[in-house]
Amino acid sequence: MKDRPDEREHRRIYPGLDTMRAIASIAVVATHVAFWAGTYSDGIPGALLARMDFGVAIFFVLSGFLLSQPYLGAMAGRRDTPRAGRYFWHRALRILPVYWVTVVAAMTLLPENESAGPRIWLENLLLVRLYNDPELTPGLTQMWSLSTEVAFYVSLPVLMWLLARTVCRARWRPVALLVFLGVASVASWVWVGLAASPVLGDLPSPGQWLPAYLSWFAVGIAFAIAERERTPALRRLAEAPWTAWLAGGALLLVVATPLGGPLMLEASTPAEAVTKNVVYAAAAALLVLPAIFSDPATVFQRALSVPFFRHLGHISYGLFCCHLVVLHLVFEWRGYTLFDAPFFLLLALTLGASLLVSEVLYRVVELPSMRLRNLGRRRTPPTTDAASIPSESASTS
Repeated sequence: MKDRPDEREHRRIYPGLDTMRAIASIAVVATHVAFWAGTYSDGIPGALLARMDFGVAIFFVLSGFLLSQPYLGAMAGRRDTPRAGRYFWHRALRILPVYWVTVVAAMTLLPENESAGPRIWLENLLLVRLYNDPELTPGLTQMWSLSTEVAFYVSLPVLMWLLARTVCRARWRPVALLVFLGVASVASWVWVGLAASPVLGDLPSPGQWLPAYLSWFAVGIAFAIAERERTPALRRLAEAPWTAWLAGGALLLVVATPLGGPLMLEASTPAEAVTKNVVYAAAAALLVLPAIFSDPATVFQRALSVPFFRHLGHISYGLFCCHLVVLHLVFEWRGYTLFDAPFFLLLALTLGASLLVSEVLYRVVELPSMRLRNLGRRRTPPTTDAASIPSESASTS
């Protein structure tokens, strides 16, 4: 392959994906508030709120789609894959500053963490708590998904390098890449089933490790391949975006039944765990698909592109990071009892305060950090980087 270190392919902007981030992060806030308020037991609405951890699937699909694009472009154009150092620098700037601020806030502001020693501090700061202890730190329990997202960040350059030198060594082979993603997804579901059984022994929370969510990232990567190939079938599906969203909502209704496993913290059976994982992947695909492939001139895309909604997407990472700390503090301030709190008032207080904190984090921490993206680069080519988080990388406890 030809090495062109300073040449960067034009990146299309997807305004609707900012709004999808906002939807995903607010869904995660809602499911945590509903858990604390004791709303999961309130019939179908409570069951649907319990399944709003589905927001994590949206974050992972978006990460797979956006972060794989430069690598797929390099494969298709017979160029060397992007430099790992620059890629990791960008990812670190994107997630670590706000995350570290959140860790310090959770460890110092919440009484539950007063006795935490240096080991717990270090595990949280390094995002490895998930792999050492199934008991996550109060105020940071949602960060398991960020640990999984980081594992994907670390794995992606290696995976794409291997695919470029095996599957696409001689030529660009999108169908073969899609087959590989399908096989990886099946392997992921096997891991999910094993993680819900005694087979994996004493591993701490293996059902929250990266192998359990490869299918969600794979959906995003598959979309990136289809976007590059201008796949007509997906574009036809995207012509009915509201139908796609309705179908995604119907899948969530299905998984809100006992088919998707228990609503609280009881362990799922392997069949329930796999069902929930597969349905979340399909539902996330249906919701994200029209935001990528539908015509920008449609009412749907114009609705997703409203500046206010897009801005909520811009601050969604801060919202994901800070909302559990805020929820703890709101609970203490109002003197609520766990599983016996007014859901709508608690949601309004938590979401409102978290959005204010997120706005401050965005302006004071995120934007200054992102200005360091091109540190050390001799010249900055005019380009637009569409990649953002996740994550979210947001998720549920």
